[in-house]
Amino acid sequence: MNETVVCVVGNVATQPVYRESPTGPTARFRLAVTMRYLDREKNAWTDGHTNFFTVWARRSLATNVAASVAVGDPLVVQGRLKVRTEQRDGQGWLSADLDAAAIGHDLSRGTSAFRRSQRPETQTGMQTEGQTGATGAPPRPEPDWETVPADRPEDIERPGTATRPRPEPAGVT
Repeated sequence: MNETVVCVVGNVATQPVYRESPTGPTARFRLAVTMRYLDREKNAWTDGHTNFFTVWARRSLATNVAASVAVGDPLVVQGRLKVRTEQRDGQGWLSADLDAAAIGHDLSRGTSAFRRSQRPETQTGMQTEGQTGATGAPPRPEPDWETVPADRPEDIERPGTATRPRPEPAGVT
C-alpha cells in the first residue's frame, strides 16, 4: 500500500483534545504551517500562505501530547497525510489530516526538557520475584557511556570489568 508520509514544521493552533476510547487514547489538535520567504524587493522575510492540519495522535503518543503540547508551541510532526472531502450544507469541504507517528518540539526555535514516560505495569501477579518489565527479564545495569581519554586508556578502571594483562609491544627486527 502506498501512503503519503510527510514531515511538517509549524505552531500549535488549538489546545489538544484528549479522549479515552475503548480502542485506546487519542489526541487531536490543529497545526498551523506558514511558508516564509525572502522578499528581495523589500529585503525582508515575508509570511506566505498558512496551511492548517488536524493532527491525530493515538495510544502512548496521545498521552504524551496531552501532557507536553500547548497552544503556540513550535512542533515537528511526521506522519501519514490524509486529505478528506465532504459535503456540508451543500458546500464542498476539503480537510487535511496527519495521522502522526512522531511529534516533537522544534529545537531550532527553543529548548525542551525531555522526561521519559513511565510504562504501565503489567498485570499484578504476573511477575515473579526478581523479574521486571513486560518480558520478565531481569533488569540490566545502566551502560557506562563515559569515553576513555585517548592519552591514557590503561589507567582507567571501569566497573564490572576484570583487569586484563597488558600486551607487550612486539619487537621489530
